[in-house]
Amino acid sequence: MKKEINSDKIAKAIGPYSHSVLAEGKFIFISGQIALDIDGNMKGDTVKEQTEKALSNLKLVVENAGGSIESIVKTTVLMKDLSHFTEMNTIYAEFFGNSKPARAAYEVSRLPKDALIEIEAIAVI
Repeated sequence: MKKEINSDKIAKAIGPYSHSVLAEGKFIFISGQIALDIDGNMKGDTVKEQTEKALSNLKLVVENAGGSIESIVKTTVLMKDLSHFTEMNTIYAEFFGNSKPARAAYEVSRLPKDALIEIEAIAVI
């Protein structure tokens, strides 16, 4: 379904992600997930708490579409403050384990509901 492709001709990935991922199958484009509970209330005041909840929501969305965490081939992480990148990256690495999708991360000036982090993804099932 998916194959991580890392080149030995450029620097190794500096985090829990792959240089690229080759995917076959049906694509699922998952909208950005922030740390909202089922009632639409923000959960957590820290990057750690909000990252955990955003990833949990991402997992629920991909599973509802018939996929799994391993189906995710690309993520984009949007953060209000990249000085908290290491904190987010630790949670992200634990969440994805050995299944490392391609990833980009950006600092943005503001996110919906003043969230600290938003994570979108592409999955293939």
